[in-house]
Amino acid sequence: MVSIYKALTIAGSDSGGGAGIQADLKTFQELNVYGMSAITAVTAQNTLGVQAVFPMSSEALMKQLESIGSDLEPDAVKTGMLFSTEIIQIVAEKVEQHQWHNLIIDPVMIAKGGSPLLQQEAIQSVIRYLLPLALITTPNLPEAEILTGMSILTLGNREEAAKIIHQMGSRYVVVKGGHDDTTDQVVDLLYDGQSYVYMENTRIKTKHTHGTGCTYSAAITAELAKGTSVLEAVQTAKHFIQAAIEDQLGIGAGHGPTNHFAYQRRQRGEVHASHSFR
Repeated sequence: MVSIYKALTIAGSDSGGGAGIQADLKTFQELNVYGMSAITAVTAQNTLGVQAVFPMSSEALMKQLESIGSDLEPDAVKTGMLFSTEIIQIVAEKVEQHQWHNLIIDPVMIAKGGSPLLQQEAIQSVIRYLLPLALITTPNLPEAEILTGMSILTLGNREEAAKIIHQMGSRYVVVKGGHDDTTDQVVDLLYDGQSYVYMENTRIKTKHTHGTGCTYSAAITAELAKGTSVLEAVQTAKHFIQAAIEDQLGIGAGHGPTNHFAYQRRQRGEVHASHSFR
């Protein structure tokens, strides 16, 4: 019998389908992992921005996590938009109660258009309750600056930020370099508490990058659910998101979503021309 690997995303719903649980579930499916979700908030958003956020009640989130924990044991779990201290505490409590391992924290704080997705007072709760439980934390540069309270301008700064986040409890840290538009390369940094691994891809000049962080961390989660090593999971995720950005869909008037089909189409040898999905 074929093994079925399962991954859980605890995140917000994106009505535009480019980020949040929609992006996570698409990514899980593309990487041959059964996806489950616990919704923390419902957002009204599209490629132009976030128009409204409607947080789930504590009971609603707790019941979702209890239902999954009582029947569908995930092989890996990721968090995305958690919004409030109360939600963060519930997630931490349930992760510990069910002894869920392979926890990936994507510290979603700001939407692509600049809208805040995490209340200011909840940032310390991420550090206090979630990072000590994390196998991997995957901040982009602005998120790493918020978590560490430092400016990140150089590769040395990234190493220092990764070290600080590791000291907060996360066993591995991936500092993503996509926001550094001073270079033609996107340089991501993986830190395991002892050594640094740099991974580079060519920067794609496009505005269609909505959901890249969610998709990247979801790909890591899917690979870990299948039992791959952390380094292999991050490397596969890097290839997955590069393909998703390169073979852009080109939809929406603002920051459009990435192409979750692209990686598997490439694996099958299918040729895809940008914008052919319009």
